[in-house]
Amino acid sequence: MTGSKEYKISIDPRILELLGPSLYTNIYFILAELIANAYDANAKNVYIIQEKGQLTVEDDGHGMSYEDGDIEKYLNVAQETRKERREEFVKGSNGSRKKMGRKGVGKLAALSVSPDVEIKTIKDGERSGFVLSRHVGEDRMLSPIPEDDIAFKKISGNGTSVVMKSPQYTLHKTIGAIKNNILKIFPLVDSDFKIHVITGKNEIVIDSFERELIEGLGGLIILGEEHEWLAKHFNSSLINREHDKELLKKRPSFKKNIILTCKDGEEDSFELEVKGWIGFYRSTKDRKKEASDFPDNFISLLSNKKLGEYNILPIVGKNAMAEVYVVGQLHVDLFEETTLPDMALSNRQGYKSDDVRYMEVIKYVRKDLLPNVVALRTKYASYVKQQKDKDKNEKESAREKEFKQQVDLFKDTASSTAADVLSKNFHFEGATKESLKEFISQAINKNLPNMGIKRTIDESKKKILISHSGVDKGVCDFILHMMIFNGLPAEDIIYTSSDNPACVIPRGAPIFDYLREFFVESYSTQKIHVVYVTSESMKNSWAAVSEVGAGWIAKSKHDIFNINDHRPEKPLDIDVVWANIKSDEEGGIKISLHDANRVAEKIEGVTTSIGYKSKPRNEIMGEIRRLVDVVG
Repeated sequence: MTGSKEYKISIDPRILELLGPSLYTNIYFILAELIANAYDANAKNVYIIQEKGQLTVEDDGHGMSYEDGDIEKYLNVAQETRKERREEFVKGSNGSRKKMGRKGVGKLAALSVSPDVEIKTIKDGERSGFVLSRHVGEDRMLSPIPEDDIAFKKISGNGTSVVMKSPQYTLHKTIGAIKNNILKIFPLVDSDFKIHVITGKNEIVIDSFERELIEGLGGLIILGEEHEWLAKHFNSSLINREHDKELLKKRPSFKKNIILTCKDGEEDSFELEVKGWIGFYRSTKDRKKEASDFPDNFISLLSNKKLGEYNILPIVGKNAMAEVYVVGQLHVDLFEETTLPDMALSNRQGYKSDDVRYMEVIKYVRKDLLPNVVALRTKYASYVKQQKDKDKNEKESAREKEFKQQVDLFKDTASSTAADVLSKNFHFEGATKESLKEFISQAINKNLPNMGIKRTIDESKKKILISHSGVDKGVCDFILHMMIFNGLPAEDIIYTSSDNPACVIPRGAPIFDYLREFFVESYSTQKIHVVYVTSESMKNSWAAVSEVGAGWIAKSKHDIFNINDHRPEKPLDIDVVWANIKSDEEGGIKISLHDANRVAEKIEGVTTSIGYKSKPRNEIMGEIRRLVDVVG
């Protein structure tokens, strides 16, 4: 029977030699094409089997018949497989599967990894087989495989096997890494379409997408009802589960009507719809370990549930630090609309950048979707910091309480013991044992600052408070920047309006309770240094005025930065010259050369008073000139 079957490929053999090794550049892209072919064959299972000297992809799809012309169609390379709408769906799927293939070149994918590829197929008992090769004779005839040699490793019944001989690429040694990479490029797995990976004695089944990516996210935006089921697998892992409501966003799919030119040259109106999901990892620790791994931060474009472009993040992003956490998969089925020209690149690993459909999607992701997920990541980070701050402050409170108990016990024991000894051995006229104890206790209190064990408590305290009105945030941001520039750690500064999470107090903590607990009701001798940013707005701010009173009662050191010739009042130390800063309604800052030097002097003073070394005056002035308009 084998002798009566001839296998002739339609493509010029020289094209095979040219395209074979360069059509695909990654083993996982090749696997994606072969898996997609299995999907289009209405397979339920695909087996990826890595053995020494060969790599096999085997499926239990409907197989191909030589007699019915299936083999001829398969070898008719680059013939469009979806010319009409009735050809959009997989045969035998009852409309439940849309075809992924279109150009018919995916079958050549295996030649990118192997110079010779065995194709074995069975349909209703009929066996056929041939060798795809980069080197084919002028007659374009392929070598047949004897029917007795046509058998499957895992499949019984109908199916197709693609065996890549002596592959130049191999899969990972760890089966988990293989699974992760396959999921990134082919997320369409479920109980009706399973991918089995076998390497050596190890085997794993990939039948669930959501658990692998969604469960590792700290925030998630879902586009369209079709993907809302992903929400049940989302868990930010924050202790306060109420935050999940803010970190999980369900939005309608993005839709836009656009006019496009069809294959027949006529223009028509189409609806561009973007569905899917985008989110961010809670952590990037222990991710991408090998050069052959796909990046973990990516935004993929899929069409008809097939990967079209793995990562558009470098195109839509700004290379910002927050983007290393971003991950998403967006579905745009209009990219594979049958009546429109094919927009895929020849290497099947991306789309034509000048296609209107592509440009609209890029614009939407760049201007809307990505900024939203980055903002969500910022919110998540603030919640994480809030929890860390809470834990830290609880530990500090516990330390403070324990230390207080130790000091009180020491004072009581030491004064009692000393008073007892003195009353027994010496006579003090008019002095009782209790009065002696009190005198000794007072002496201990007076000398407590000399106890070196207090240093650990002082070092854990915030050291600077920027007291201000929120209206004056622009000037306060400038002052904060100059402090940090001059060497003051952001962690030492409390500035409640700051965009720097290290400077804000724990979310939800009342500022006065926080200050009282750590700077008044404390055995620490350290006084907080207050930087008052005075203005008409501050004068009318009850919270800011209260901070002035609290600072005066605590006898805290302070400095004044004044805005727009406002005159600070007592109890602030108005006998000392303050630094004056001009600010307009739009937040712009302009200062005279004299006042710039005064600002620099204040920044130097605050820095040294906290125990840090200040930068030279000329460097401070240079930074001031860089940030604001210095006149004179």
